Amino acid sequence: MDKDDVEGRHYKDEDFFRQPLPEGNYENCRFTACSFNKADLRDRNFIDSLFESCDFSNALLGNTAMRGVSFLSCKMLGLHFEDCNEMFMEMNFEDCMLEMSTFYKMSLQATVFEKCNLRESDFSGADLSKAVFSDCDLLGALFVNTKLFGADLRTARNFSIDPENNRVKGACFSRVNLGGLLGRYEIVIK
Repeated sequence: MDKDDVEGRHYKDEDFFRQPLPEGNYENCRFTACSFNKADLRDRNFIDSLFESCDFSNALLGNTAMRGVSFLSCKMLGLHFEDCNEMFMEMNFEDCMLEMSTFYKMSLQATVFEKCNLRESDFSGADLSKAVFSDCDLLGALFVNTKLFGADLRTARNFSIDPENNRVKGACFSRVNLGGLLGRYEIVIK
């Protein structure tokens, strides 16, 4: 099957479940208010592209490449990002709903999550060194054997990170959210 090479195109109000996005490379493209809900995005390459107000819930991401991709105000429930092609993976998220998404064993250094809902997401085994969780809700998010070297969680909330089961050297926390590090000890912080 031939693959498309698309550059600089603006897609708006498209439903890519009903009309699938052809396999190919999408560079410097913009997707606004598009539905990728349950869409098959396997083997697509997105480079330096922006997704605004899109719904990606339960999309298939097998071997999908995302390089220099930004997500703004997107609904992204139940995504398996670990199925993506990790070569040169670079994504940033702002004001996104990423509940129940998995980032298992992914390399996500310096990824920025800003004002995101990451409830029940799985970061087990991921490398989040120098990642930023700015004003993010991490209620029920799973951190096991996660590298958080130099990560910034000063304004994150509702997280539970066990320093004995994760690498947290140099990670930044605020006094307000220290309880998220000490929960296993059942101590009271006032």
